[in-house]
Amino acid sequence: MNKSKRPFTKSKRSFRRRLPPIQSGDRIDYRNMSLISRFISEQGEILSRRVNRVTLKQQRLITIAIKQARILSLLPFLNNQKQFER
Repeated sequence: MNKSKRPFTKSKRSFRRRLPPIQSGDRIDYRNMSLISRFISEQGEILSRRVNRVTLKQQRLITIAIKQARILSLLPFLNNQKQFER
């Protein structure tokens, strides 16, 4: 019996699974600037967990690492370089 002759089966949609932003080998640390900078918006805000698609534990570690990097002046607290147009 061919699949095409089954009228009531759901078609299986193929979807691309999104890769996790943090790999298992990545260390979440204030010195790992290439990793930390992915979780900061253009204005310098820490992005939310929903946007980042990370676990709660990873989000906590990211937040702590970003705050440590800010205190050590590796990251700016604010990024207010807005162009004023008149």
